[in-house]
Amino acid sequence: MTAHTWRRRLLMPVAGLAAAGMILAGCTSNAPQEEETQADAGGAGDSGDSGDSGSADEVGETVVIGFSAPAADHGWMGAITAAAQSYAEDHEDVDLRVAEGTNDVNVQISQVETFINDEVDAIVLLPFDGAALTNVALKAMRAGIPVVNVDREFSDPNASRVTVLGDNYGMGVSAGAYICEQLEGEEDAVVAEIAGIDSLPLTQDRSQGFEDALAECGLDVDNRVAADFTVQGGQEAAANLLQAAPEIDAIWNHDDDQGVGVLAAIDQAGRDEFFMVGGAGSRNMMEEISSGDSVVEATVIYPSTQAADGIALAKLLVQQQALGDLVEVEVPRLVQLYAPVVTADNVDQYLPTAFDS
Repeated sequence: MTAHTWRRRLLMPVAGLAAAGMILAGCTSNAPQEEETQADAGGAGDSGDSGDSGSADEVGETVVIGFSAPAADHGWMGAITAAAQSYAEDHEDVDLRVAEGTNDVNVQISQVETFINDEVDAIVLLPFDGAALTNVALKAMRAGIPVVNVDREFSDPNASRVTVLGDNYGMGVSAGAYICEQLEGEEDAVVAEIAGIDSLPLTQDRSQGFEDALAECGLDVDNRVAADFTVQGGQEAAANLLQAAPEIDAIWNHDDDQGVGVLAAIDQAGRDEFFMVGGAGSRNMMEEISSGDSVVEATVIYPSTQAADGIALAKLLVQQQALGDLVEVEVPRLVQLYAPVVTADNVDQYLPTAFDS
């Protein structure tokens, strides 16, 4: 399929945003399905032009994809770009053009405009600021270039063909449910929370999910501080928390990068009467879990594969493929990745995709 064909399809009427985006693990039946024409496929264009359902691992016509993300000044963000590049290297039909990571929204806007001028086949964009990058993403979509929005949402859903998200609210729920399970029957247990940047919606979502999950077992957040996703910020916030709370049973730390500083503060304070749950899924925290002698008992995954998944989906879009394990003949509008809990029981399963803080 050519980029021209995709653009012709993209400019046809677009249906409404899909309500869910979980990718199914496999087919539920081996019986052949009767084909049915779908005039409204929930995506761009007429599904009558759609190609076969298949796997993103199948080799097709080369797809040129522009990729832009913030600067790799954080372990998770560095892993995002590394995973995207690794995916492209493993797929001979992906020509990935990676813009230099930047936290300057004007520079990132310029990068996307360059992709548009170069007439790439698709753009995968993790915006430093979703609202600030919305207009240029809309410009790309109007030019017939499908945009895959990763992690930080645009302010207009029409600015992307596909959105790939982690589950921030689900992270809080997973962390809270694990703590509830470990503290079952301890109604007076003291639970603390070390959040990220409070002004960010993702932090607010994580905290809300955590609060809601704790409420299910009659617990609440007794002590809460906020850090800034950095090692230094985590250490300062944890030191303040430990000074304010002489007794703690469990801590949820939102981010494993700042968790390096949190552990340093815990060591300095000589405290070990509690257990800690991390957030994001760094190799450092998984190794703490594996050691069996750390306060870190678990971490909740926030996948660093999101951009790589976005590139896989962009490849399918341009090659006019669908997800082989879905009955739907188009790539979904929204894919939200799960937030599982990693413990000593399953840490070996998740270590291969862990990132270094």
